[in-house]
Amino acid sequence: MRIGILNSDTVKIDGAMEFGQYPEMFSKIFWAVDPNIQFKTYEVQFNNYPIDINECDAYLITGSKASSYDDEQWIHDLKKFIQVLDQNKKKLVGICFGHQIIAEALGGSVRKSPSGWHAGVDSISLNNNALEYGEEGKKYNLVFSHQDEVEILPQNATLIAGSSTCPNGIFLVENHIMCIQGHIELDKKFARMIYDFRKDQIGNSKHQRACATLDITTDEHEVATNLLKFLRK
Repeated sequence: MRIGILNSDTVKIDGAMEFGQYPEMFSKIFWAVDPNIQFKTYEVQFNNYPIDINECDAYLITGSKASSYDDEQWIHDLKKFIQVLDQNKKKLVGICFGHQIIAEALGGSVRKSPSGWHAGVDSISLNNNALEYGEEGKKYNLVFSHQDEVEILPQNATLIAGSSTCPNGIFLVENHIMCIQGHIELDKKFARMIYDFRKDQIGNSKHQRACATLDITTDEHEVATNLLKFLRK
């Protein structure tokens, strides 16, 4: 399988070079599950797209410091490309910003959370629409780092996981799109760097709580396994 990574950001945090950019982070987590996966990166933030959508078997949209509702040309272009992928029933995964911009591109809406930043390790629970991925109530612990949230899902989306803090945690669009608000790719050391970098934005008390949760065991490998299962269907 060849996954096209639609990279939507450039990491510029001091000390983070050892973790690489988002394409390297995603490659590492997927290779831990299946070392035979191939990747190709497209820098959509700089208007770099596949000439033919069939260059890859599936696509993945990364996180970003940008917001999906920003009035920037590359954001508008990415939404148009998402619509093309959707129309062609091409397999697509969205993580964090990717999750949000897919929702917006397909008729949903995104807003800044009235609760402010959601940071740290937190759990989302599967509902009764997610039986293919685990029994109802099963929890996934993931790293979170976002202040935007999906407020309204696309009309043809199905919610399969969430929590009181992150109501629209994972959703599907038919059988070809899966979107996850939590991060599967962030090493906890890198997550700590992000929280420290954004401490003034997150707020001191939330920053302290977020950092304290990084000792909690997370389920990124199980979620990555389920993502590959979904992409191969």
